[in-house]
Amino acid sequence: MRKYSLLLALFNLTCLFAQENTNSEAKELKEVQVVGSRNTKRTVVNSAVPIDVINIKDVTTQSGKLEINELLQYVAPSFNANKQSGSDGADHVDPASLRGMGPDQTLVLINGKRRHQSSLINLFGTKGRGNTGTDLNSIPASAIKRIEILRDGAAAQYGSDAIAGVINIVLNDNINQLTGAVTYGAYNTNAQGDFDPGTANTKNNFLDENSFGNTLGQKRNFDGQSIKVAANYGVAVGKKGGIANFTAEYLNKEKTLRPGFDFRKGFGEAAIQGLNLFGNLVVPISDKTEFYAFGGRNFRDTDAYAFTRNGGERVVESIYPGGFTPRITSEIVDNSIAAGMRTKYASGWKMDLSNTFGKNLFHYYIKGTINASLVGNSPTEFDAGGHSLSQNTTNLDFSKNYDSVLNGMNLAFGAEFRTEQFSIFAGEEGSYATYDTSGRPITNPATQTAPIDPISGELRPGGSQGFPGYSPANEVKKNRNNVSLYTDAEFDVTKKLLVSTAIRFENYSDFGSTLNGKLAARLKATDNINFRGSLSTGFRAPSLAQVYYNLRFTNFNAGGATEVILSPNNSPVTQAFGINKLNEEKAVNGSLGVTASFGALTATVDGYFINVKDRIVLTGYFDASALNLGVSAAQFFTNGVDTKTAGVDVVLAWKKKFGDSNFAATLVGNINHMKIGDVKNGTLDKETFFGEREKAFLLASAPANKFGLNLNYDKKWFNAGLAFTRFSKVELLDYQMYEDVADYGSFANQIKAATDTYSAKIVTDLTLGFKLNKSSKLSIGANNLFNIYPDQQDDWVEAGGYWDAVQMGFSGAYYYTRLGFTF
Repeated sequence: MRKYSLLLALFNLTCLFAQENTNSEAKELKEVQVVGSRNTKRTVVNSAVPIDVINIKDVTTQSGKLEINELLQYVAPSFNANKQSGSDGADHVDPASLRGMGPDQTLVLINGKRRHQSSLINLFGTKGRGNTGTDLNSIPASAIKRIEILRDGAAAQYGSDAIAGVINIVLNDNINQLTGAVTYGAYNTNAQGDFDPGTANTKNNFLDENSFGNTLGQKRNFDGQSIKVAANYGVAVGKKGGIANFTAEYLNKEKTLRPGFDFRKGFGEAAIQGLNLFGNLVVPISDKTEFYAFGGRNFRDTDAYAFTRNGGERVVESIYPGGFTPRITSEIVDNSIAAGMRTKYASGWKMDLSNTFGKNLFHYYIKGTINASLVGNSPTEFDAGGHSLSQNTTNLDFSKNYDSVLNGMNLAFGAEFRTEQFSIFAGEEGSYATYDTSGRPITNPATQTAPIDPISGELRPGGSQGFPGYSPANEVKKNRNNVSLYTDAEFDVTKKLLVSTAIRFENYSDFGSTLNGKLAARLKATDNINFRGSLSTGFRAPSLAQVYYNLRFTNFNAGGATEVILSPNNSPVTQAFGINKLNEEKAVNGSLGVTASFGALTATVDGYFINVKDRIVLTGYFDASALNLGVSAAQFFTNGVDTKTAGVDVVLAWKKKFGDSNFAATLVGNINHMKIGDVKNGTLDKETFFGEREKAFLLASAPANKFGLNLNYDKKWFNAGLAFTRFSKVELLDYQMYEDVADYGSFANQIKAATDTYSAKIVTDLTLGFKLNKSSKLSIGANNLFNIYPDQQDDWVEAGGYWDAVQMGFSGAYYYTRLGFTF
């Protein structure tokens, strides 16, 4: 325990202040069960671990954020999310994380039931390289009542993926009320930097005529225009408290285009057109038993620019004179359904039997492209195939509260059976094949030759430019299952002392068993001050995508193009390089904290420490030219590093009523420090295996700090909100790390030249709200009011734009208006 003593110097101030009436909110919090405890009498205020409860109605009506990731980025202290560009599928699904951990190290629940992950694995960008994650943006904000964030290791309570914590989304259950909103907004294109903002990315013939605004060569004042229409309605079912609540949400967001270098003339956020449908049903069967079901469908049609092809063997001049910028488009579908039965027996035991199914489908369509080996006969669009992930979880849970034992005791135990299936399916032949001079797919390189570009003299490559399609050789369909047993107990030893314990056993069909435990406690020092702490072990099973994903792709940077193979973990190529079989990540979590409430001021203080061993990462590029694979480099997934993370979450909140006016001030933030320990490269070159560049990407996913000051005022028909968010400095290493070190004189000089520093920035948000009548409210505002951008970099950057995908974003100011209604 001594090594955790430093946590006493760390603190976290967390407030659970809502914008509604303080007394009614306090009453609500006392009546609902929250994530982190299976004791129905436990509340957020007296829990042994830090929990945030975010009222989504308050957040959505007081900001112009369109998606869940954006909402949480600015209200949850240790939550971080990034918009990507030039990162293939990650342009379409935003990676997000808690406490600087990976996107796959946070477990997401809906109404307490496990949510399926995305089938996408992130290969590029600053966050989540080599990780899968849960796509929070596939859940409509209008369907959500509140979001509970457990900021503590919880694998012993909830299973794999809960190393960083748990996000539980609680769905709306209101009845006899129609609520909704229409939001319209647009981005300011006046990007800051050493360039002409009126012509950046527009004076060229590389962007197709269907790109936003059709304004090639013209100055644009706004782009990324978006419209969101949402409605929620609930009805009573029966006469015993049953409900049926339904949500529909439509989003149409155009691309943003920001300054990019010559090899990246389509840098910016992807276009999104999506439709969300969600439902939540509870039907009482008797006084003690009820049936419940919830689920929905999310469909998104997305469109993003890939890297530009300026000439050479990748360009067919008769189709694209001077070059072109391909577009990676996708159709993403998330379906989910959960159903179960809850009952309470006369003995006091409660039983919950449920089954939850979810599936993510990610299908690529490449447009504005060519297969260069087909020369002038090439189509300009291809079905490139895709991948899917399905998950089915069956749970049986029991719990009982004993008022007569000590000062109260709650026991819970249960079992879970989960099956998963990951698949990659092939696209059409032209998306992946290389054709010979006769137009036939090359199956025998000894007798067949691809066409030669008459200008460069190089062989023309096959496959769709921008994103090569999955071929039959890439196809996989793999399954696994796991069985878990858990028990946890909470003891109110005295009126002041709470002790909580949990233990969980899991057995996976593909890598074996794991046993994890947790101990937490809370001590009431006074009526206003609590001390609390926890110590737990955790784990995360390697995802099926990390084990079996494989692809050939083209890596572009200022120095040119490189053909790369990402080899699956079980392949002979991976084994030939000495990469071992993937095993689970193992973690130890510790936290110490204090909570306090003094009249109008409410606060908590929680420091944390997370030690992760055998963390799964994506390696650098190894020379594979001698393997006769048709590529020059190879990379792999591996249990490559150990990390240690220490930090503190910060939130202070104050709220006061003066006459008919209400004032509120909230300070939220996170201080975080990650250290990379052992790099497990074996006999492989350490710098190639997981070198300084890869380390910088991992560290950038855990920014040093983030602070937000939120000021709110409301009086009768008017409210105003002003928020300041400070994002800390981030350092990344660019593609100069792939150059010959001799060009720089020394390795230290190369690192210095390759370091891209993004200094700390403050972003300001403003909102003004006007109640038009009892049933409608008009809001106007701006996110990033003063149009602040990250620091401009040189042309060696990862994404090819003037900035990388750091946590503050790269699209500038967003102005919006919102009309909300309630009937």
